[in-house]
Amino acid sequence: MDPLIPYLLLAFAWIGLGLAFFRQRRKLVAKRAELSAFEGEEQRMFAFLHELGSAIGSDTTMAGLYRLIVDGVGRVVAARGGALYLLDESRQHLQPRYLSEACPPLVGVPMEVRKKAERDPRALESHLRLAQVPVDAGIFGAVLAVGEAQSIRDVKAHEAFRDGFTRFGEDVGAMVAPLKHGGRDLGVLAVARDRADGPFTPNDFAVFRTMAEQSAFAIGNALVHREASEKRQMEGELRNAREVQRVLLPQGESVVPGYRLSGTNVPARIISGDYYDHLDLGGGRHGVVIADVSGKGVAAGLLMAMCRSVLRSLAGSHHDPAEALARVNRQLFPDIREDMFISLFYAVIEGDSGLVRLARAGHDPALLYRAAERTVTLLKPPGLALGIDEGDVFERVTRVEEIQLNPGDCLLFHTDGVKEAVDAAGEEFGMDRLREAFREGASLGAEATVLAVERELARFAGEAPQMDDVTLVALEKR
Repeated sequence: MDPLIPYLLLAFAWIGLGLAFFRQRRKLVAKRAELSAFEGEEQRMFAFLHELGSAIGSDTTMAGLYRLIVDGVGRVVAARGGALYLLDESRQHLQPRYLSEACPPLVGVPMEVRKKAERDPRALESHLRLAQVPVDAGIFGAVLAVGEAQSIRDVKAHEAFRDGFTRFGEDVGAMVAPLKHGGRDLGVLAVARDRADGPFTPNDFAVFRTMAEQSAFAIGNALVHREASEKRQMEGELRNAREVQRVLLPQGESVVPGYRLSGTNVPARIISGDYYDHLDLGGGRHGVVIADVSGKGVAAGLLMAMCRSVLRSLAGSHHDPAEALARVNRQLFPDIREDMFISLFYAVIEGDSGLVRLARAGHDPALLYRAAERTVTLLKPPGLALGIDEGDVFERVTRVEEIQLNPGDCLLFHTDGVKEAVDAAGEEFGMDRLREAFREGASLGAEATVLAVERELARFAGEAPQMDDVTLVALEKR
């Protein structure tokens, strides 16, 4: 045997060991690099979650929160850019809330926009930042439909794009996740990367899904907080409006020589569409008004204030109550919506003689108590509600009725919220109960009349919610 062979075998063995050592060393270096990448990704993710938690408990704006989410997720998974789209109020479209500067298009772009963008790149950016996306269109619609996150290796090849991709053949992959909070869809979160930079890994996708879930939680809570804050602000503004409205009602005891006058207004909501008023018309004459605007809430309250102001400005110059209401109707008609009207009862007290002239604009009948006979009758002079007719029909229909009040007699004006109040079983209070409550209280005077009706109404309704404004005005001849 050649004496060199053992040496050659030993040399080859050392070479083999060296190669194996270098291969293992390369693997170790790769593992260390991979571990370092994982650790870096983990640190970026923890930093993102910390920022997200801090934003939830701070006064960060919604726009700031959207930017934090998209940019933060993009940093963690090393994306080129990202986008956040949320459902609009109709839940039929997705609206772009934040797109990072380098985010490639992930939605369909009309051909005319593409052509315009060839001359002016800003056209594409403007379209992407403003255009709504149908909720069932493109990859966003596909992800919302299945309700699960997707990792898409080649966006332009996705089956959701039937008309080809969107921007000059860009070659990108994307991860898209639906955002849900409380079992309700909020929108979608997406990040994208050039395919030349390598696909998103399974680990990237797992991290992205986790971050999308945390982002949905943050957005959902922020939206709930904003809605609650807006509701509190609106309720505060409505309470202020109610205080202003209270000022429009008679303050303190109304002084009408020879009479006692008492009234109350209890809104079903914060703002009332009912009102009552006492007018000093001069020359010993006084007016008493009760009105009910159709509908409820702010619109009814505003129309009520308009009606009060117009009647106050016109009543003193028109002695005939029907003529005064005709003038009010002509002035208000152009500004009243077609689905609204005002029912109103207007009484003019002619000094302390007991003569009262009544005009009714489609309002509920007044109740008249005669002390001598202890009887209750209904007063319903003909008349049309304000705001239904421009003037001709209103003036032809509306007529004045005169009555003579004797000492102890009492008039009760009311809105339909009284007789239409219901109990827990859905039964209405009705006119018969109102008449009896009025009869019992009228002999004791105006204040007692209002209290008697209020007490009987509360006893009848029990715990049932008040469905309409309740307004009462009692006028007693002393």
